[in-house]
Amino acid sequence: MIRTGEGAGATGIIMDKNTVDIFHPKTIRATMGSLYRMPFYIAPDLPGAILSLKKQGISIYAAHLEGDMAYHQPDYRKPAGFLIGNEGNGLSRETAGMADTLIRIPMDGQVESLNAAVAAAVLMYEVRRQRDR
Repeated sequence: MIRTGEGAGATGIIMDKNTVDIFHPKTIRATMGSLYRMPFYIAPDLPGAILSLKKQGISIYAAHLEGDMAYHQPDYRKPAGFLIGNEGNGLSRETAGMADTLIRIPMDGQVESLNAAVAAAVLMYEVRRQRDR
């Protein structure tokens, strides 16, 4: 997600303290150097970090299976942040409840969802697409 964020033009990434070890050699290698160029913050208090973003006028969107709106419908030309859950459990109810809007990525077939990194990429590049218009 860090490498994709840099490529898509994201201004930064906030991670929960329970996320993968971003300083693990395999993780560093996977970022292809983006780890050193992309601003990131490991939040000891994720709800507090989300509230801080909202106070700054950043709309928060949660990628969620029960999303009310397809991911391409919101206007992302305004400041936006995304909440992406982990592979196994998705977002907690508490975290999803902090979002301004629940969004979904439509799926065909028997696929319930994309993996977290791919979902994040879809969302970040939708922001880029809208802002490049």
